[in-house]
Amino acid sequence: METYIQSPAALLQKLIQFDTTNPPGNEAACIAFIRDLLTQAGIPSQTFARSPERPNLIARLPGQGRAAPLLLYGHVDVVTTEHQQWTHPPFEAKIADGMIWGRGALDMKGGVAMMVAAFLRAQAHPLPGDVVLALVSDEEAGGDFGAKFLVEQHPDQFQGIRYAIGEFGGFSITLGGKRFYPIQVAEKQICWTKVTVRGPGGHASTPVRGGAMARLGTLLQQLDRHPLPVHVTPTAGAMFTAMGTAMGGLSGMLIRQLANPGLAGPVLNLLGERGRTFAPLLRNTVSPTILHGSSKINVIPNEVSVELDGRMLPGFKPDDMLAELRPIVGDGVTLEVVRHDPGPRDPDMGWFDTLAGVLREADPDGVPVPLLLSGVTDGRFFSRLGIQTYGFLPMPLPAALTFTGIIHGPDERIPVDALEFGTRAIEVALARAK
Repeated sequence: METYIQSPAALLQKLIQFDTTNPPGNEAACIAFIRDLLTQAGIPSQTFARSPERPNLIARLPGQGRAAPLLLYGHVDVVTTEHQQWTHPPFEAKIADGMIWGRGALDMKGGVAMMVAAFLRAQAHPLPGDVVLALVSDEEAGGDFGAKFLVEQHPDQFQGIRYAIGEFGGFSITLGGKRFYPIQVAEKQICWTKVTVRGPGGHASTPVRGGAMARLGTLLQQLDRHPLPVHVTPTAGAMFTAMGTAMGGLSGMLIRQLANPGLAGPVLNLLGERGRTFAPLLRNTVSPTILHGSSKINVIPNEVSVELDGRMLPGFKPDDMLAELRPIVGDGVTLEVVRHDPGPRDPDMGWFDTLAGVLREADPDGVPVPLLLSGVTDGRFFSRLGIQTYGFLPMPLPAALTFTGIIHGPDERIPVDALEFGTRAIEVALARAK
């Protein structure tokens, strides 16, 4: 146990070696390992499970009662490695080139290793308030067996909590010669949709022209060519203003204009590849992911559909998404919402300055900024209990290594030194709970 307290890198290696690919998840062995570490440290814990092979762990360190309880939470499941070519085996957790390589290194077993190490270290120090550690299953497939289950079935475990540390944020971004640390305070919403197209069908030996497949092809091209409208939310506006001001010069002026609804669209085009990174923070988005057509190669379907992974900005509703999609997909198709997970709308920024101060102390050259995450996290479930999540897993990354460029992809990796940096930052933050 002492090894893992002193070396979050060693802890991460062990966590990666549990194959928790979701589906099916099989998180039980990984959770049991962490629970055993807590037991060895004399920290009691409980598990709560909708399904025995998919447990969730909760432990609590008592504080002095001078601050509200604080929540640390993270997920131990990971996405698939299928159809990917890796430099090093994804579940070996090899250290090479100063990095730990493996699935989950960033998303988010690296963060879990930081949290668990900081939690174990915090036992030796007086804490302003209780600290609750929650390690969950199933985040990558919707959270039904994890955070959603806990929030709906065991809300008493989180009573009195106002702030939480979770994913994502704190990873560094180098832009214009400046190193930024975005701290997530808001996230987009899931709005999965389905478009169904109909046309003449029949035997495949007699081709049809202008059928459902051809119409679907045209529809997909329309989605590819026509992004949804630009919207500047308060969090995104604050982020771009802070980044542009810190950068200065012409580049900084351009970044600041991303906070201007009238200019943001043209500026995104001017920024090229960097604009592609920022665009999801300024638009509702849809990505075609699943196609449904005929189940027989010799049958021309008269109905085909595509499922769209839709992500909405805070404050928008499914009807807003459908209204923006309708002019692009056209008439004569069925457009429906498959799943909508609402997220928190207005962030509670009451702890932001504290966390920003922790990062400034850890890296005086770094610039903390608020972040609107283009994806979704389990924070959308905890927000139902009035809990504000801060994505705060601090990790300095080499300028050439972009966080969003390698999560869910091959060769996911994290610098060994970044793990101690993040663990220490979280440890300091626990001592400054409000």
